[in-house]
Amino acid sequence: MQRMDATTCLKSLLLAISQYRNNRSATNASQLKTQIDDLSGVKCGRLLVSGQVLPSECLSGLVELVGDPNTCPALTGTIISLLAQLAAADDESREALHSRYNLTGTLASVIHCNSATPREPVVLQCLSPSQCLQVLQKLTYSMRIPHCTPYMDELIAFLIQHVQSPNEDITMPCLGVLANLCRSNLFVQTHVKSLLFHAKNIHQTFQLIFNIIVNGDGTLTCKYAVDLLVDLLKNPKIADYLTRYEHFSLCLSQVLGLLQGKDPDSAAMVLELLVALCSVPGLRRQLCQTVLRAQGPRLQALAKKEGRGQWVEPDPGLALLQWASLPLDGPEACYLQALSLFAELFEEVTVSVPSGSAQAFLDLLLPVLLGLLHGPSIPLSELQLKKHCVRAARVMDLLLVLSSDDAMKMQVSQQLSSQLCVLQVELLLSSSHMDMGFSCPATSSDLSQVGAEVILKVLQLMSRLKQLVRDMETSFYRILQDQRMVTPLSLALASDHREHVQTALRILLEAAPLPDFPAVILGECIAANNAYRHREMELSMQSPPNLGRSLAPLTAHPPTSSQSIHNLIEKLQSSMELQEQVKDVRVSEIMDVYEQKICALASKEGRLQDLLEAKALALSQADRLIAQYRCQRAQAEAEARKLASLLKEAERRKEELQGELSTQMLEAERAKADIQQLLQHNTRLQTESQEHQSLKGSYNELLHRYNECERMLKELQAAHISLNKQTDTLRKQNESLKVHQDRLLTQLAEQEEQIKGLDSGLQERRAEILDLQQELKRQDEHSRERETERKDMEDTMDMLRKELSKTELAKKDASIKASSLELQKSQLEAKLQKKEEELSKHTQMIAMIHSLSSGKLKNETVNLSL
Repeated sequence: MQRMDATTCLKSLLLAISQYRNNRSATNASQLKTQIDDLSGVKCGRLLVSGQVLPSECLSGLVELVGDPNTCPALTGTIISLLAQLAAADDESREALHSRYNLTGTLASVIHCNSATPREPVVLQCLSPSQCLQVLQKLTYSMRIPHCTPYMDELIAFLIQHVQSPNEDITMPCLGVLANLCRSNLFVQTHVKSLLFHAKNIHQTFQLIFNIIVNGDGTLTCKYAVDLLVDLLKNPKIADYLTRYEHFSLCLSQVLGLLQGKDPDSAAMVLELLVALCSVPGLRRQLCQTVLRAQGPRLQALAKKEGRGQWVEPDPGLALLQWASLPLDGPEACYLQALSLFAELFEEVTVSVPSGSAQAFLDLLLPVLLGLLHGPSIPLSELQLKKHCVRAARVMDLLLVLSSDDAMKMQVSQQLSSQLCVLQVELLLSSSHMDMGFSCPATSSDLSQVGAEVILKVLQLMSRLKQLVRDMETSFYRILQDQRMVTPLSLALASDHREHVQTALRILLEAAPLPDFPAVILGECIAANNAYRHREMELSMQSPPNLGRSLAPLTAHPPTSSQSIHNLIEKLQSSMELQEQVKDVRVSEIMDVYEQKICALASKEGRLQDLLEAKALALSQADRLIAQYRCQRAQAEAEARKLASLLKEAERRKEELQGELSTQMLEAERAKADIQQLLQHNTRLQTESQEHQSLKGSYNELLHRYNECERMLKELQAAHISLNKQTDTLRKQNESLKVHQDRLLTQLAEQEEQIKGLDSGLQERRAEILDLQQELKRQDEHSRERETERKDMEDTMDMLRKELSKTELAKKDASIKASSLELQKSQLEAKLQKKEEELSKHTQMIAMIHSLSSGKLKNETVNLSL
C-alpha cells in the first residue's frame, strides 16, 4: 500500500514538474511545492535512488529546477530540503545524487549564480541559512571531486570568502565543504593554497581551525576541522608554520582540555589530532612538555588535595591515562589512540626531554599498562581475542619505548614480572589460530598475524629486561625452546613488514644456540609455507579465472582427515629416515607435534565437509564452463580460418602499400626535421617572453614598493618635525610650571610660619586672661575697697577681649589662605604629572619615528589572540 502511495505521489510530482516548466506561475509553483511536501512525508528514499524510470525522471526534473536561476526561490528551498533528506539517508543515496544526477555541480552553480547577484545572495533568499551549503557538505564527504567540475573555481573562491564570516551558520558548512574538496585532491589543494594558505595569513587560518575545534557545536563540525588540520600537517611548510605559531601553546592547552568529560567520539577526534601533531618533531616536543612537565610536584599536590577532599585541577596526563585504561569492550579508537600518543610522548622523552620529568607520571602509567596485559578470566571469542592482541601490541610498543631509556627501564623492571610475560605468551600460543606445525600451511588471517606480532614483542621486551627482572632470563629461554614458537617465528620471517622480519631475526639469533630449540621443525614449517604459496600460485594460474580463487585453497588442503593422517604417517617415515643423517632431531618431539596436529585436523573435519560441498558445486560450474569453452573454441576456429584468408589478402595489400609508405616516410622525416627546428625556435621565443614578463612584473613591483616607501618616509618626516615642535612647547610649559610651583611652595611655607606665630600669641593671651580672672575672684572679696581698681581691670579685660577677637579673625583668615594654597598645590601637581606623561609619550613617538626614518622598517607580522 505504501509502494502504491509512493508511486502515485511520484506520478503527481512528475505532472506538477511538467506543468511548472510550461508555465512558471505562482499557482503551479504552489502546487509543485505541495506535491514535494507530500512526497517528503512518504518514506520512499530508497525508491527515489533505485534507478527506476519514474523516480529518475522526478529527481532529474527537481535537480534541473534547482539549477535553473528562473525558479522561484521558495520552491528552490523546498526542493533542496527534499534533496537534503535523501543525502542524509545513506551512502548509496548520496553516491547516486553525486554521480548519477550531478547534484554537486548543480549546487555549485546555484551558489555561484546567487553569490554573483548582490541583491540576492544565497543566504538571504527563501533558503534557510547555509541550507545549500549543508547539502553540498553531505554530498562531498569522502567523495573525490574532480577539479574540472563546472563552477569549481567559483565555488572555492566563495568558500574562502565566507570561511571567515562572522556568521557561524555560514562558517561551519563552508569549512566542511572546503575540507571535503581538499581531501586527497592535489589540484584543489594547490588552488586553495594559492588563495588562502599564505605565509601572511596562515596563522589566522590556524586560529580559525582551533577555534572551531575548541568552540564548535557538534562532533561532525569538529571532525571536519580536525580532518583539515591533519591534512595540512602533511605539508612540511605548513607544519613548519604551525611550529612557529605564537598561540600554539594556548591552543594546545585548550585542545587537551577537551579530553575532560567528553564523549568517546569527540575524544577519539582529539586523540587523532594529537597523534597527528606528534608527526612534526617540534610539535611533539612541545606536546610532551605540556603533558609531562613537572609531574612530580603536580602529582604530590594532587594526592594532598584528594586526601583533603578538595577540588583538583584537570590534568591532561591523567585524562589520557583514563582513556588509555578503558575496558576491552569500550571504544577501541580511544584507548588505541591514547596508547599510541603515550608511545610518541615517551619516545620524545628518550630523545630530547630529560627522563626525570616523566618518572613521577610513569609510576601511575605502569600499573595501568601492566593491568591491560592481564587476560580476562573468561574465554575470549575470536573478535575479543583480536581486540586484546591489537591493544597488547600497542602496550608492548610503549613498554619497548620505555625500556630504551636506562632510568625508565629500571622503573619498568621494578614493576614487571616474568610471570606476566609468560602468561601473555601462553595465552596466544594456546590459541587455535597458533596451533599448527609444518604439516599445515600457515594461515594468513589477521588474528594470527597480530598474535605473532605480540608474541615477538613480548620476547623482545623479555630480552631487554632478562638481567633486571627475577626469573626473566629462565622464562625467556624456556619459551624460545617451546615447539609452538615455530608458528610466530615462521609468520614473522615470511612477513611483508621489515620490522617484523628484523625482530624475528634478532630473537632467532638468541634462540639458535639453545640445545632444545626446534630448528629443524622451524625450517620444515617455513619450507611447507613456501611450498603451499608456490602451489597456490600455480593452481590459481592454471584454474579458470572465476574458479581459481575458490579451487586453490580447496586443492591445497587435504579433503579428509584420514588422508591428512596418511600424509602425516608418510612424512613421519621420511623424518625417521632423516634422523640417521641429522643427530640433533628428536623423534619424540616430532611425534608430540604430530599428535597435536592430528587433534587439530580432527577438529577441522566438519569444516572440510562444507568445503567439499562447495568444491562439488564449483566442479559442476566448471563442467558447464568447459562445455561453453568447447563451443566457443569451435566458433573461434571458424573465425580463425576466415581471418587467415583475410590475412593473406592483407599481406598482399601490405606489399603494395610498402612502397608508398617508404616514400612518405622520407617526406615525413624531412617535415619532422623542419618541425623540430621550428619548435626549438618557438621554445626559445617563449622562454625569452616569459623572462621578459617576469622581469617586467618584478620591475613594476619594485617601483611600486619604492614609491610607497618614499611616500611613507615623507609622511614620517613631517610627523617627526611636528612632534619635535610639540615637544619643545611642552618642555617650556613644564619649566614655567615648575617655577610657579616653587613660588607657591615658598608662599605656603611663609603663611604656615605666620599661622604658627599667631597661635603662640593667642595661647599667651589666654593664659593672661586666666590669671586675671583668678585675681579678680580674689579681689571680689575686697571689691568694695578696691572698686576703682576693679573698673580699671574690667576696662583692661575688655581691651584684651577685643584684641583676642581680632587675633581669632586673623587666624581664621590665615587658615583659609592655607587651604586655598594647598588646593592650588594639588591642582598644579596633577597638571604637572599629566604634562610629564604626555612628554614621555611624545618622547617614545619621537624615538619610534627616528627608528623608522633611519631605514629600520620591519616586515608585517600577524599577532592574533584567541
